[in-house]
Amino acid sequence: MKAFILRQTGGAEQLKLEELAKPAIQPGEVLVKAQAIAINPIDVFVRKDSNALKAFLQPADGQDTFILGWDLAGIIEEVGADVKDFKKGDAVFGMVNFRGAGNVYAEYVAAPADQLALKPEHTSFEEAAAACLAALTAWQALVTHANLQQGQKILIHAAAGGVGHYAVQIAKHLGAHVIGTGSAANKDFILSLGADEYIDYKQQQFEQLVNDADVVLDPIYGDHLLRSIDATKKGGRIISLLMDFTGAIGEKAKAKDIKGYHMGVSSNGKDMRQIASLMATGALRSHINTSYSFTDLPKAHQQQEAGNSHGKIVVKL
Repeated sequence: MKAFILRQTGGAEQLKLEELAKPAIQPGEVLVKAQAIAINPIDVFVRKDSNALKAFLQPADGQDTFILGWDLAGIIEEVGADVKDFKKGDAVFGMVNFRGAGNVYAEYVAAPADQLALKPEHTSFEEAAAACLAALTAWQALVTHANLQQGQKILIHAAAGGVGHYAVQIAKHLGAHVIGTGSAANKDFILSLGADEYIDYKQQQFEQLVNDADVVLDPIYGDHLLRSIDATKKGGRIISLLMDFTGAIGEKAKAKDIKGYHMGVSSNGKDMRQIASLMATGALRSHINTSYSFTDLPKAHQQQEAGNSHGKIVVKL
């Protein structure tokens, strides 16, 4: 099989297409012939930074070659002895082994069966691959951590982004009043997702327009989290994807009785099945910004690294 190998961290040119043997599967795994994979900001971070590579891939001592990627959609070719819920020929998708080695940048992937879900019939492989890490992050943030309820108000930052565009749709499905921030170029896109209100973060101070959010989803570095506390009601909840509630941020949140969570997504087949169900009914859709061929995967990394892409970047095999 063909796979992209990383031997040293650095630019996208470090991703080398090579020929490898198909992976052998364990009793609880399935062998998936990849049809599409998705690129995430964390993929770029791991590819560039040796400390991030160690933290997220958790390599064995002495390991010097790596296959990146976690988001997969494809067709099962082989089923492990202990797998009961899937069969050969099933179309599946999921986020594989996060944190750990997903080994997804390849034509074949050995994936734990309990981290996958059946792909909805009318969802493309590209749309399914896109709805893995980003959609899982949105689901686990809003449902598991925030316990978002019908009628509550949620402020979603970067609402046109990978996580954000799923979070808007999930929040609307849960019956929340959704306010999304983004650039002027993404206003129509954010509102088309179902957001009730839009804030141009470049022209407006969101904390001057919102001060009573029950929940804030904040995926941004810098002083953004401190400002998000001002937008949250007393006793509310903030889910931060990138920053801890320490120092001045923690003190300010505590003074306002705000529960702050710094969350990381985790592979979870039950949650993937929830996402599959929403996609099957049309309540959740993936917006594909750009689709690349497998041989152009490094170009997909370059686009992801450049930033400012609304929706998701995927690779089709």
